[in-house]
Amino acid sequence: MTSSAKVRVAVTQLEPEWLDLQASVKKTCKYIAEAAQNGAQLVAFAEAFIPGYPAWIWIRNLDPVLSTRYIKNSLVVDSTEMRTIQDCAAEHGIVVSLGFSENYHNSLYIDQAIIDSDGKLLMTRRKLKATHMERTIFGDASGDSLMNVVTTGIGRRVGALSCWEMAQPLLKYHTIHQREDIHCAAWPPLEPHQGGPGLWSMSKEGCQALSQAYAIESQTFVLHATTVITQKGIEIMSTQGGQLMSSPGGGASVVLGCDGRAMSEPLPAAEEGIVYADLDFDQAVFAKSFIDVCGHYSRPDLLWLGVDTRQKKLVVVQSD
Repeated sequence: MTSSAKVRVAVTQLEPEWLDLQASVKKTCKYIAEAAQNGAQLVAFAEAFIPGYPAWIWIRNLDPVLSTRYIKNSLVVDSTEMRTIQDCAAEHGIVVSLGFSENYHNSLYIDQAIIDSDGKLLMTRRKLKATHMERTIFGDASGDSLMNVVTTGIGRRVGALSCWEMAQPLLKYHTIHQREDIHCAAWPPLEPHQGGPGLWSMSKEGCQALSQAYAIESQTFVLHATTVITQKGIEIMSTQGGQLMSSPGGGASVVLGCDGRAMSEPLPAAEEGIVYADLDFDQAVFAKSFIDVCGHYSRPDLLWLGVDTRQKKLVVVQSD
């Protein structure tokens, strides 16, 4: 395995096939192929792209019909559907960072997977703590999800965090400490801030600022992946009149440089597509010469992080 000085990456900006697992897998494979055909060596998908982010949770606390449908159409890791995506990655020789809702015995978790260019499933991880209303349907991760950076077939270490995990300093530090080269930042549909009391930090601008800050702190290239919501999605999830994800738009995908700058041209917010960029890792070397928070710009004699990466089991059998 050799490391190329330059890597071409793709970041999707797509509308999910809402609450439809089989259609979601088909669309995922379609855009894996498209990214590879355009020369990309790595493609990143948004948070819960399969089977779409459950937007209704920000409108009403309980929806038995949609929740049941969502569980039934979420992705099982050890499944034919996941293997179909792995086979597609291998067929096209491309690394895939996939955001999805994981169905684990009908409990749900916000997941990210990294699939290598030979189709091997290198990593799956769960979002450590679902954000605010997400907790109405998603559970928490265990310590093994802290191990979220892997070496890929393109010779680069790729890591992943989901949404507001990039606002958690200790989690970010642990991820950076694993020495990633490329960071996959998975987000839901993002809308511009409209003023008023709504949190700017939840807006398109605020969330991109978190990804840009991560790039600056880590000297990694950040693949900021978002999804689009159209009138179709709004009607399926009945989010009309809500404060979030109630009007067409949401797309804000961008490739960010290792100093925080945007490296790709934006697509219209309601338009599907893929943004591309060519990453020059000499730029990362230069950036790290100024700041390396886990290297020369650290003070481990004064500040350090304790981590428990063990998976916590529900049943522990002890014998005499």
